[in-house]
Amino acid sequence: MENKKTAMDRFDWTLAFILLLFSIISCVAISSGQTDSRFDTNFMAQQIFWYGIGAFIIAGAMLFDPDQYKKLSWYLYGFGMFMLVVLYFAPEKIADEINGAKSWFTTPVGNIQPSEFMKTFIILAVSRLIVDHHQKYIRKTIKTDLWLLVKIGITFILPLAFIAIQPDLGTGLVYIAIMFGMILVSGISWKIILPSFSVAGVIGAIVVIVMLYFPQFLQGVIGDHAFERIYSWIDPYSYPTDEGYQLIKSLQAVGSGEIFGKGYMGKEVYIPERQTDFIFTVIAEEYGFIGASIVISLYFLLIYHLIKIALETKSPFNAYIMAGIISMTTFHVFENIGMTIQLLPITGIPLPFLSYGGSSLMGNMLALGVVFSIKFYYKKYMFSSEEDE
Repeated sequence: MENKKTAMDRFDWTLAFILLLFSIISCVAISSGQTDSRFDTNFMAQQIFWYGIGAFIIAGAMLFDPDQYKKLSWYLYGFGMFMLVVLYFAPEKIADEINGAKSWFTTPVGNIQPSEFMKTFIILAVSRLIVDHHQKYIRKTIKTDLWLLVKIGITFILPLAFIAIQPDLGTGLVYIAIMFGMILVSGISWKIILPSFSVAGVIGAIVVIVMLYFPQFLQGVIGDHAFERIYSWIDPYSYPTDEGYQLIKSLQAVGSGEIFGKGYMGKEVYIPERQTDFIFTVIAEEYGFIGASIVISLYFLLIYHLIKIALETKSPFNAYIMAGIISMTTFHVFENIGMTIQLLPITGIPLPFLSYGGSSLMGNMLALGVVFSIKFYYKKYMFSSEEDE
């Protein structure tokens, strides 16, 4: 009996079904959340449009197999860097400043954020970098591991510098999370990883402590906006009309949903632009603890499925890609939901596949398009090898 699989058999229907569920939840939540009279846009219709574009992106991504992505990885990285450089020098006519950040190109179909697509490009590039390094240095030493760590750091620092200039703290944190996740699985010795991560953690803790208790030492180094974000996170009720307003309203909305919520369109707490970064408050207020738990469980299912694919693949290049995408998705979910319940500071990071936003959704769909490709062609190679035996 032959183990020959058709294209339909090799397609990842589980991942597609998870995406379908996210699209339904997103559109329902956005349709209820778009109550701000300042906007004339039908956000739900626009989100459906972006999901349609995302489907084409996934289909296009599946035209390339992992070997082709390996060959194209540095070209894609270079293209992403080129777009970030162009964005920096672009005039306001094509790159207007929005909410104090110059992060988007203005196009007829909407604002396009290059850094969202660069996430996937940098994951591909670093995955190839790690694979090439291990092929060149078969015998591992502390020196070769340090050199790999330096190369990974340089690859991430270049886009991070342009993202910091925009400025976009939230996206920068996502890149750092991706970097840490890929370093963990890169094969670098724990004799290097543990001290490096410990030093980074200590430095981060010192910066936070100084900001809280000795702010005068960081005046002029860190902008006032960063101080306000930290202070309003710790004590939002001391800033009820400024930085703390969004968090206070978010806590009220999530808490007022109680167990079963208020039902569709039943929200009572006003949160500005809640269809974007605060879409989780719509779900928590209207569908309560039950609805919020279902959404969180769906994210656990997505991450579990991605981990399963990473463990199944026999290709180190594919495994590194999966590690980067898992790190990116996990951090997005943890940070976004965490900031709505005061577990983490507000950073403006969207909730993957649920928040309204074309660039965010298309960037995530591009990443999953690569995942679909890995699963599709991995199955093909696995069964073809069995037939050859």
